Amino acid sequence: MPGKKKIREWTAVALNRFRNHGGVTIRIVDETESRQLNEKWRKAKGATNVLSFPAGGAVPGDPDLLGDIVICAPVVKREADEQHKTFDAHLAHMIVHGLLHLLGYDHVTEQDATLMESIETSLLETLGYTNPYI
Repeated sequence: MPGKKKIREWTAVALNRFRNHGGVTIRIVDETESRQLNEKWRKAKGATNVLSFPAGGAVPGDPDLLGDIVICAPVVKREADEQHKTFDAHLAHMIVHGLLHLLGYDHVTEQDATLMESIETSLLETLGYTNPYI
């Protein structure tokens, strides 16, 4: 696992592209917790790489709180290996992906997916990583 400093750097670079501040909690979990959260909140089976939980004004008086990102390290590691990527590169991608969801981006339609992937690719290149979609 990269240290907190590296994760904060990735988050700050991505966040600073859109705004000059904001609060985000990033939690690294195992497959059991990821599966439980995914089933409870998304009604989807199994563990998943990243989940985003926008605050959506849930904390009165703290408009800067964007929400929470939950990363399942074992799933990210497995995907990185399958895709012949480094763990750090894939983890950075999942953090950027989760943060974009907190900022209101989605990939439900093809047009939305194209936009989100373009932003992800640009941010990851800023962080020194290659396009995650090739």
